[in-house]
Amino acid sequence: MRPRKIPQRKCVACQQMMPKKELIRIVRSPEGEINIDLTGKKPGRGAYLCGKVGCFKLAKKSKAFERALKAPVGSEIYDRLEADFIQVEDEFQSNKELVNDHDDGE
Repeated sequence: MRPRKIPQRKCVACQQMMPKKELIRIVRSPEGEINIDLTGKKPGRGAYLCGKVGCFKLAKKSKAFERALKAPVGSEIYDRLEADFIQVEDEFQSNKELVNDHDDGE
């Protein structure tokens, strides 16, 4: 059997290609709401970010989310996303370490 292909995505801030599971997805839902999607399965247009606060700040400064989500993103949405991002960053990093430990054990 062929090894399974790992989906790759690019961080909208640093432009680095990484496995999809190592990135945090920001999604614009069909209703127009912009949220963090840790599952990676919510419907809507997505943009991917490294799990680093520095990348989030770079994306905010360069308006990368507006380009990737093809919608205007107001400063209040950036502020809410930044608070959510900082909150989920620790959870995301610990989940990523668990996945890496699991992959090494196989």
